[in-house]
Amino acid sequence: MNREEYDVIVVGAGHAGCEAAASAAAMGSRVLLITLDMNKIAQLSCNPAMGGIAKGQIVREVDALGGWSGWISDASSIQFRMLNRSKGPAMWSPRAQIDRMRFMERWRETLDTIPNLHIWQDGVAELLVKNKRVIGVKTLLLKEFYSRSVVLTVGTFLGGMMHFGRTMIPGGRISEPASYGLTEQLRDLGCRTDRMKTGTPARIDERSVDWSLTTEQKGDEGDFHHFSYCTEGANTLRQLSCHILYTSPECHEILRASLADSPLYNGQIQSIGPRYCPSIETKIVTFADKEQHQLFLEPEGENTNEYYINGFSSSLPLEVQLEALRTLPALRNVRIYRPGYAIEYDFFDPTQLYPTLAHKLLGGLYMAGQINGTTGYEEAAGQGILAGINAHNEAHGLGDFVLQRSEAYIGVLVDDLVTKGVDEPYRMFTSRAEFRTLLRQDNADDRLTPYAIKLGLASELRRDRFTYKEQMIEEVKAFMAQYSVRPDRVNGFLEQQGEQPLKHAIRLRELLLRPRLTLDHLLDVLPPFRTFVEKIASQREEILERVEIDVKYAGYIEREKQQADRAMRLESITLGNRFDYLSLEQLSTEARQKLDRIRPETIGQAARIPGVSPHDISVLLVLCGR
Repeated sequence: MNREEYDVIVVGAGHAGCEAAASAAAMGSRVLLITLDMNKIAQLSCNPAMGGIAKGQIVREVDALGGWSGWISDASSIQFRMLNRSKGPAMWSPRAQIDRMRFMERWRETLDTIPNLHIWQDGVAELLVKNKRVIGVKTLLLKEFYSRSVVLTVGTFLGGMMHFGRTMIPGGRISEPASYGLTEQLRDLGCRTDRMKTGTPARIDERSVDWSLTTEQKGDEGDFHHFSYCTEGANTLRQLSCHILYTSPECHEILRASLADSPLYNGQIQSIGPRYCPSIETKIVTFADKEQHQLFLEPEGENTNEYYINGFSSSLPLEVQLEALRTLPALRNVRIYRPGYAIEYDFFDPTQLYPTLAHKLLGGLYMAGQINGTTGYEEAAGQGILAGINAHNEAHGLGDFVLQRSEAYIGVLVDDLVTKGVDEPYRMFTSRAEFRTLLRQDNADDRLTPYAIKLGLASELRRDRFTYKEQMIEEVKAFMAQYSVRPDRVNGFLEQQGEQPLKHAIRLRELLLRPRLTLDHLLDVLPPFRTFVEKIASQREEILERVEIDVKYAGYIEREKQQADRAMRLESITLGNRFDYLSLEQLSTEARQKLDRIRPETIGQAARIPGVSPHDISVLLVLCGR
C-alpha cells in the first residue's frame, strides 16, 4: 500500500479538533482528521449550549479568526441570550441553547465542503516518533499515516473511566470506548501527565415534567445579536424556552444519606474536579447551610423530548438520582433517558507547551482542548483554531502565531495554561482578563479579523463585511464629532430624561457622553442624524452598538490600551534558552525551580509565573541588559 502523507494530522473530532482541522485546511494544508465515530463529530458531550460568561467572547473570537463554531452555533440555535446586560459592555457575554443533532450535522456538512480535508474513522494507538519529532500516527487498524505536524485533541478519551455510583465502566463518553496507549507512550517520552474528573447530569423526558411548577426563561427577541459576524437573517429553527426550578431540603437529605455511594466521597475518584461546575453532591457538602440550589431545564433540540438538568451533575447511583429528583414538585413523575455520571481521564501538564500550543519535548506535536486541562467547548475551540494555524505554519516552515493577553481571551487562556499550569479543570472567566475592556464581545472582529485576512482564513464575505463595518463605524463617529446640537433641538427631551438642558450648542459626540442618553434616544430626537444612519446598508445595529461603546467608554478604553502597551514592553524582551536558571543564585529558590520547569519565552511571561517575584524579574532584566 502506498505511504499516505499529509501536512497536518488532527486526532479527535471534538470542538478543538474540528477547528484545528478546518483552519489548517483553509490555509492550504492537506489535513487528515481521525475520529473514533464519524457520527459524533463535534458532539456537545455535556450541556446543549455554546457561550456564556467569557466563553461567548471566545466563540466570537474564533469566528473573527475565520473559525466555524460561531456560525454553526447560530445556525443551530434554539435560544439566544446576551448575558450581563445590566453591567458594562466588557461583561456582556452571548450564550445560545443549541439543537444538539443539528449542530453535529452542520459541522459534518462544513468539514465535507473543505476540499483538502479528509476524515478517517479509527482510533490512534501510538504516535510515530523519530529523533524526538512526531512524524505521524499508527491507528488501531494498524494503518500508518505520516505528516509534518500532529494535533492531539482527544478530549476525555485518554484512559477514560465513567463512574455510576460504585459501578465503573471504561469509556470516553457514555456508550463510547476509551483510548489507551498514547498516555503511556508520551509519559515514557518524558511528558508529565495526571488525571482530571468532570461530570454530567441525567437527561429527562419533557413529557414527564409539570411545567406549571417551573419558571419560564425566554431568550432575547429579535435577530440582531449572534455569534458569527457573517450570520445574516433570522434563525429558522423554532425558538424554545429554558425553565428554572430549585432543589429542596428533602432532596438534599436523600443525596446526603447516599454519600457513601458517591465516587467523589468514598475514595473511588482521586482526581481533580471542576470547582466552578460542582456536582450536586459537592454542592450539598460545600454549601451545607443552603436549603436550595437553582436548576435549569434546557432543551436538547427543536424536535426531541430530551432535556438537560443544568446544575444537577451527579455520579450517585441511578436510583438515588431518580429518588432525589422526584422530590421536586415539577419532577415528581420524571422519567429519565439516562443517569448522570462522572468521568476521569488523562491530561498533560500544559506548561510543557509553547504559546503556539506546540510541545516543548516533541517537535511537530500540538495539543488542544481538554488534554491541556481545560473544560468547555469554547475553550477547546479557541485552542483548536490556534493549534491548527500553528500546525499549518509548522508544516510549511512559516512563523509562529501567538495571541497576546491584550488581544484576545484566547490569548489569556493559552498564556494561563502554558505559564501557570492547572491544578483543576480550567474555565474561562472575565475576571481572568486584565484588559477585558479591550476584549469585548462586540469588537472581536476589529481585534482579530485582520489576522484572519493575513492568514488566509477570511472568506470574501468576511473580508467585505469587516471592511464595510469598520468604514461605517468611522463615518458615524466622524459625523458625531462634527454635528452640532443646538439647545432648542433637545432641551425639552433632556428635561424629560432628567438631564440638565444645554446652555449652548455642543457636538453630538459630547452629548452621547451623558450617562442617561443612548444612541437610540439621539436617533429619535435628531432627524438629520437618523437620516445619516439610515444610509448604512447592512450590520446597522452592530455598527451602532460599537459606536456607542467606543464613544461612551473612550476614556476607559484608552487607559487600558496604555496599560497593555506597557505590558507589551516586557513581552518584547525574549528569554528563550538564554539562562541556566538553576545556577542563578541571585534568584529565589522557588523562582529558579519554576523558571527552569516552565522555561518562559519572555520577561512578561516570566513575571506571570506564580512564585516569581518582582525582585526576580528585576534580576532577569539586569541580566538581559535592561
